Amino acid sequence: MFRISQFLKEIDQPTPAGPRRNPPGPVVIWNLVRRCNLTCKHCYSISADKDFPGELSTEQVYTVMDDLKGFRVPVLILSGGEPLLRPDIFEIARRAKAMGFYVALSSNGTLIDADNIVAIAAIGFDYVGISLDGMAATHDKFRRKAGAFDASLSALRLCRQRNIKVGVRYTMTEDNAQDLPALLQLVADEGIDKFYFSHLNYAGRGNKHRADDARHASTRAAMDLLFDSCLASLGRGEAKEFVTGNNDADGVYLLHWIATRFPDKTAHIRAKLQQWGGNASGVNVANIDNLGNVHPDTMWWHETLGNVQERPFSAIWSDLSNPLMAGLRQHPRPLEGRCGACRYRDICNGSSRVRAQQVTGNPWAEDPGCYLLDPEIGVAADDYGRRVRTTPWIKLEAVA
Repeated sequence: MFRISQFLKEIDQPTPAGPRRNPPGPVVIWNLVRRCNLTCKHCYSISADKDFPGELSTEQVYTVMDDLKGFRVPVLILSGGEPLLRPDIFEIARRAKAMGFYVALSSNGTLIDADNIVAIAAIGFDYVGISLDGMAATHDKFRRKAGAFDASLSALRLCRQRNIKVGVRYTMTEDNAQDLPALLQLVADEGIDKFYFSHLNYAGRGNKHRADDARHASTRAAMDLLFDSCLASLGRGEAKEFVTGNNDADGVYLLHWIATRFPDKTAHIRAKLQQWGGNASGVNVANIDNLGNVHPDTMWWHETLGNVQERPFSAIWSDLSNPLMAGLRQHPRPLEGRCGACRYRDICNGSSRVRAQQVTGNPWAEDPGCYLLDPEIGVAADDYGRRVRTTPWIKLEAVA
């Protein structure tokens, strides 16, 4: 995750830069259930509204939680499918909070209503993330359900009314990029605490729809809009968070953005970006799916490291006999192509390796989702820069 707000705060409130520090254990995104009431176009878990056999029982979940706590995992993100379709979700969340985890709920929001918001608030979730793919018409089309947008917006408002920290998650593709300005305005108008911009990663249904991935120029325009909107929000003294995920080239693009607007801050921001260190899949981020399979992150469901019903998570995560895990942990990673030649590997760390693996079969090949120009990353010029420059730009205005 790339925390835009954290880095833009450094412009006026610089803090000392230091070496990169890994947390004591990885953040664990846990798909507790695969069942979902929606069939979204870009779902990485290819969920459906049916029961999936073999999912962990409540007691098995508790056993894994005990191991995670002993392994010093700091954060549990409870996800799905739709996690609210798991009958014991509140019991699991309540136990996780009692154990001292930072606990987040990742939901599509359509099942959060006046009947369960009291119970959700009583759990004390540290954060609730709700997905919106754009405004009403676009969102309902992506979610394949009429009225999904209204239900999710209602959920956001219910959480705000209960003082639950809540955020909007948005995955940009070529089919919904035009909705980003209006969605950011909605987040501002509704007083939403956080906006999470996700780049499309080629996993699950997202892999099937990778031809709809936002073109590189559109991605650059979106990043400009996010940076401008975040800076404006900070200028108003707001505590709103802007973050991105699934493309760590965002850090390098921010560095170039800083260089053009705040050139005297460039060296400091670069040092802070190096401290961040880029992609952390397989290092500081882990995933457990609904069957107990462990993956380097949620986009690697086609790569299983082990199963918590057979071995503890702590043993699986510590085992580097898997070549993918060994490469992800290697620093620098064994990157090839443009990524291997890039002068900013210490910032990006090769970004998400899933896109490279899905397109080429080689997880260490260059990332096809990198939207930076060859001169911007210090590699020999080819037709890449010309191709980006001739791609139509989407005009996006910053949120006032």
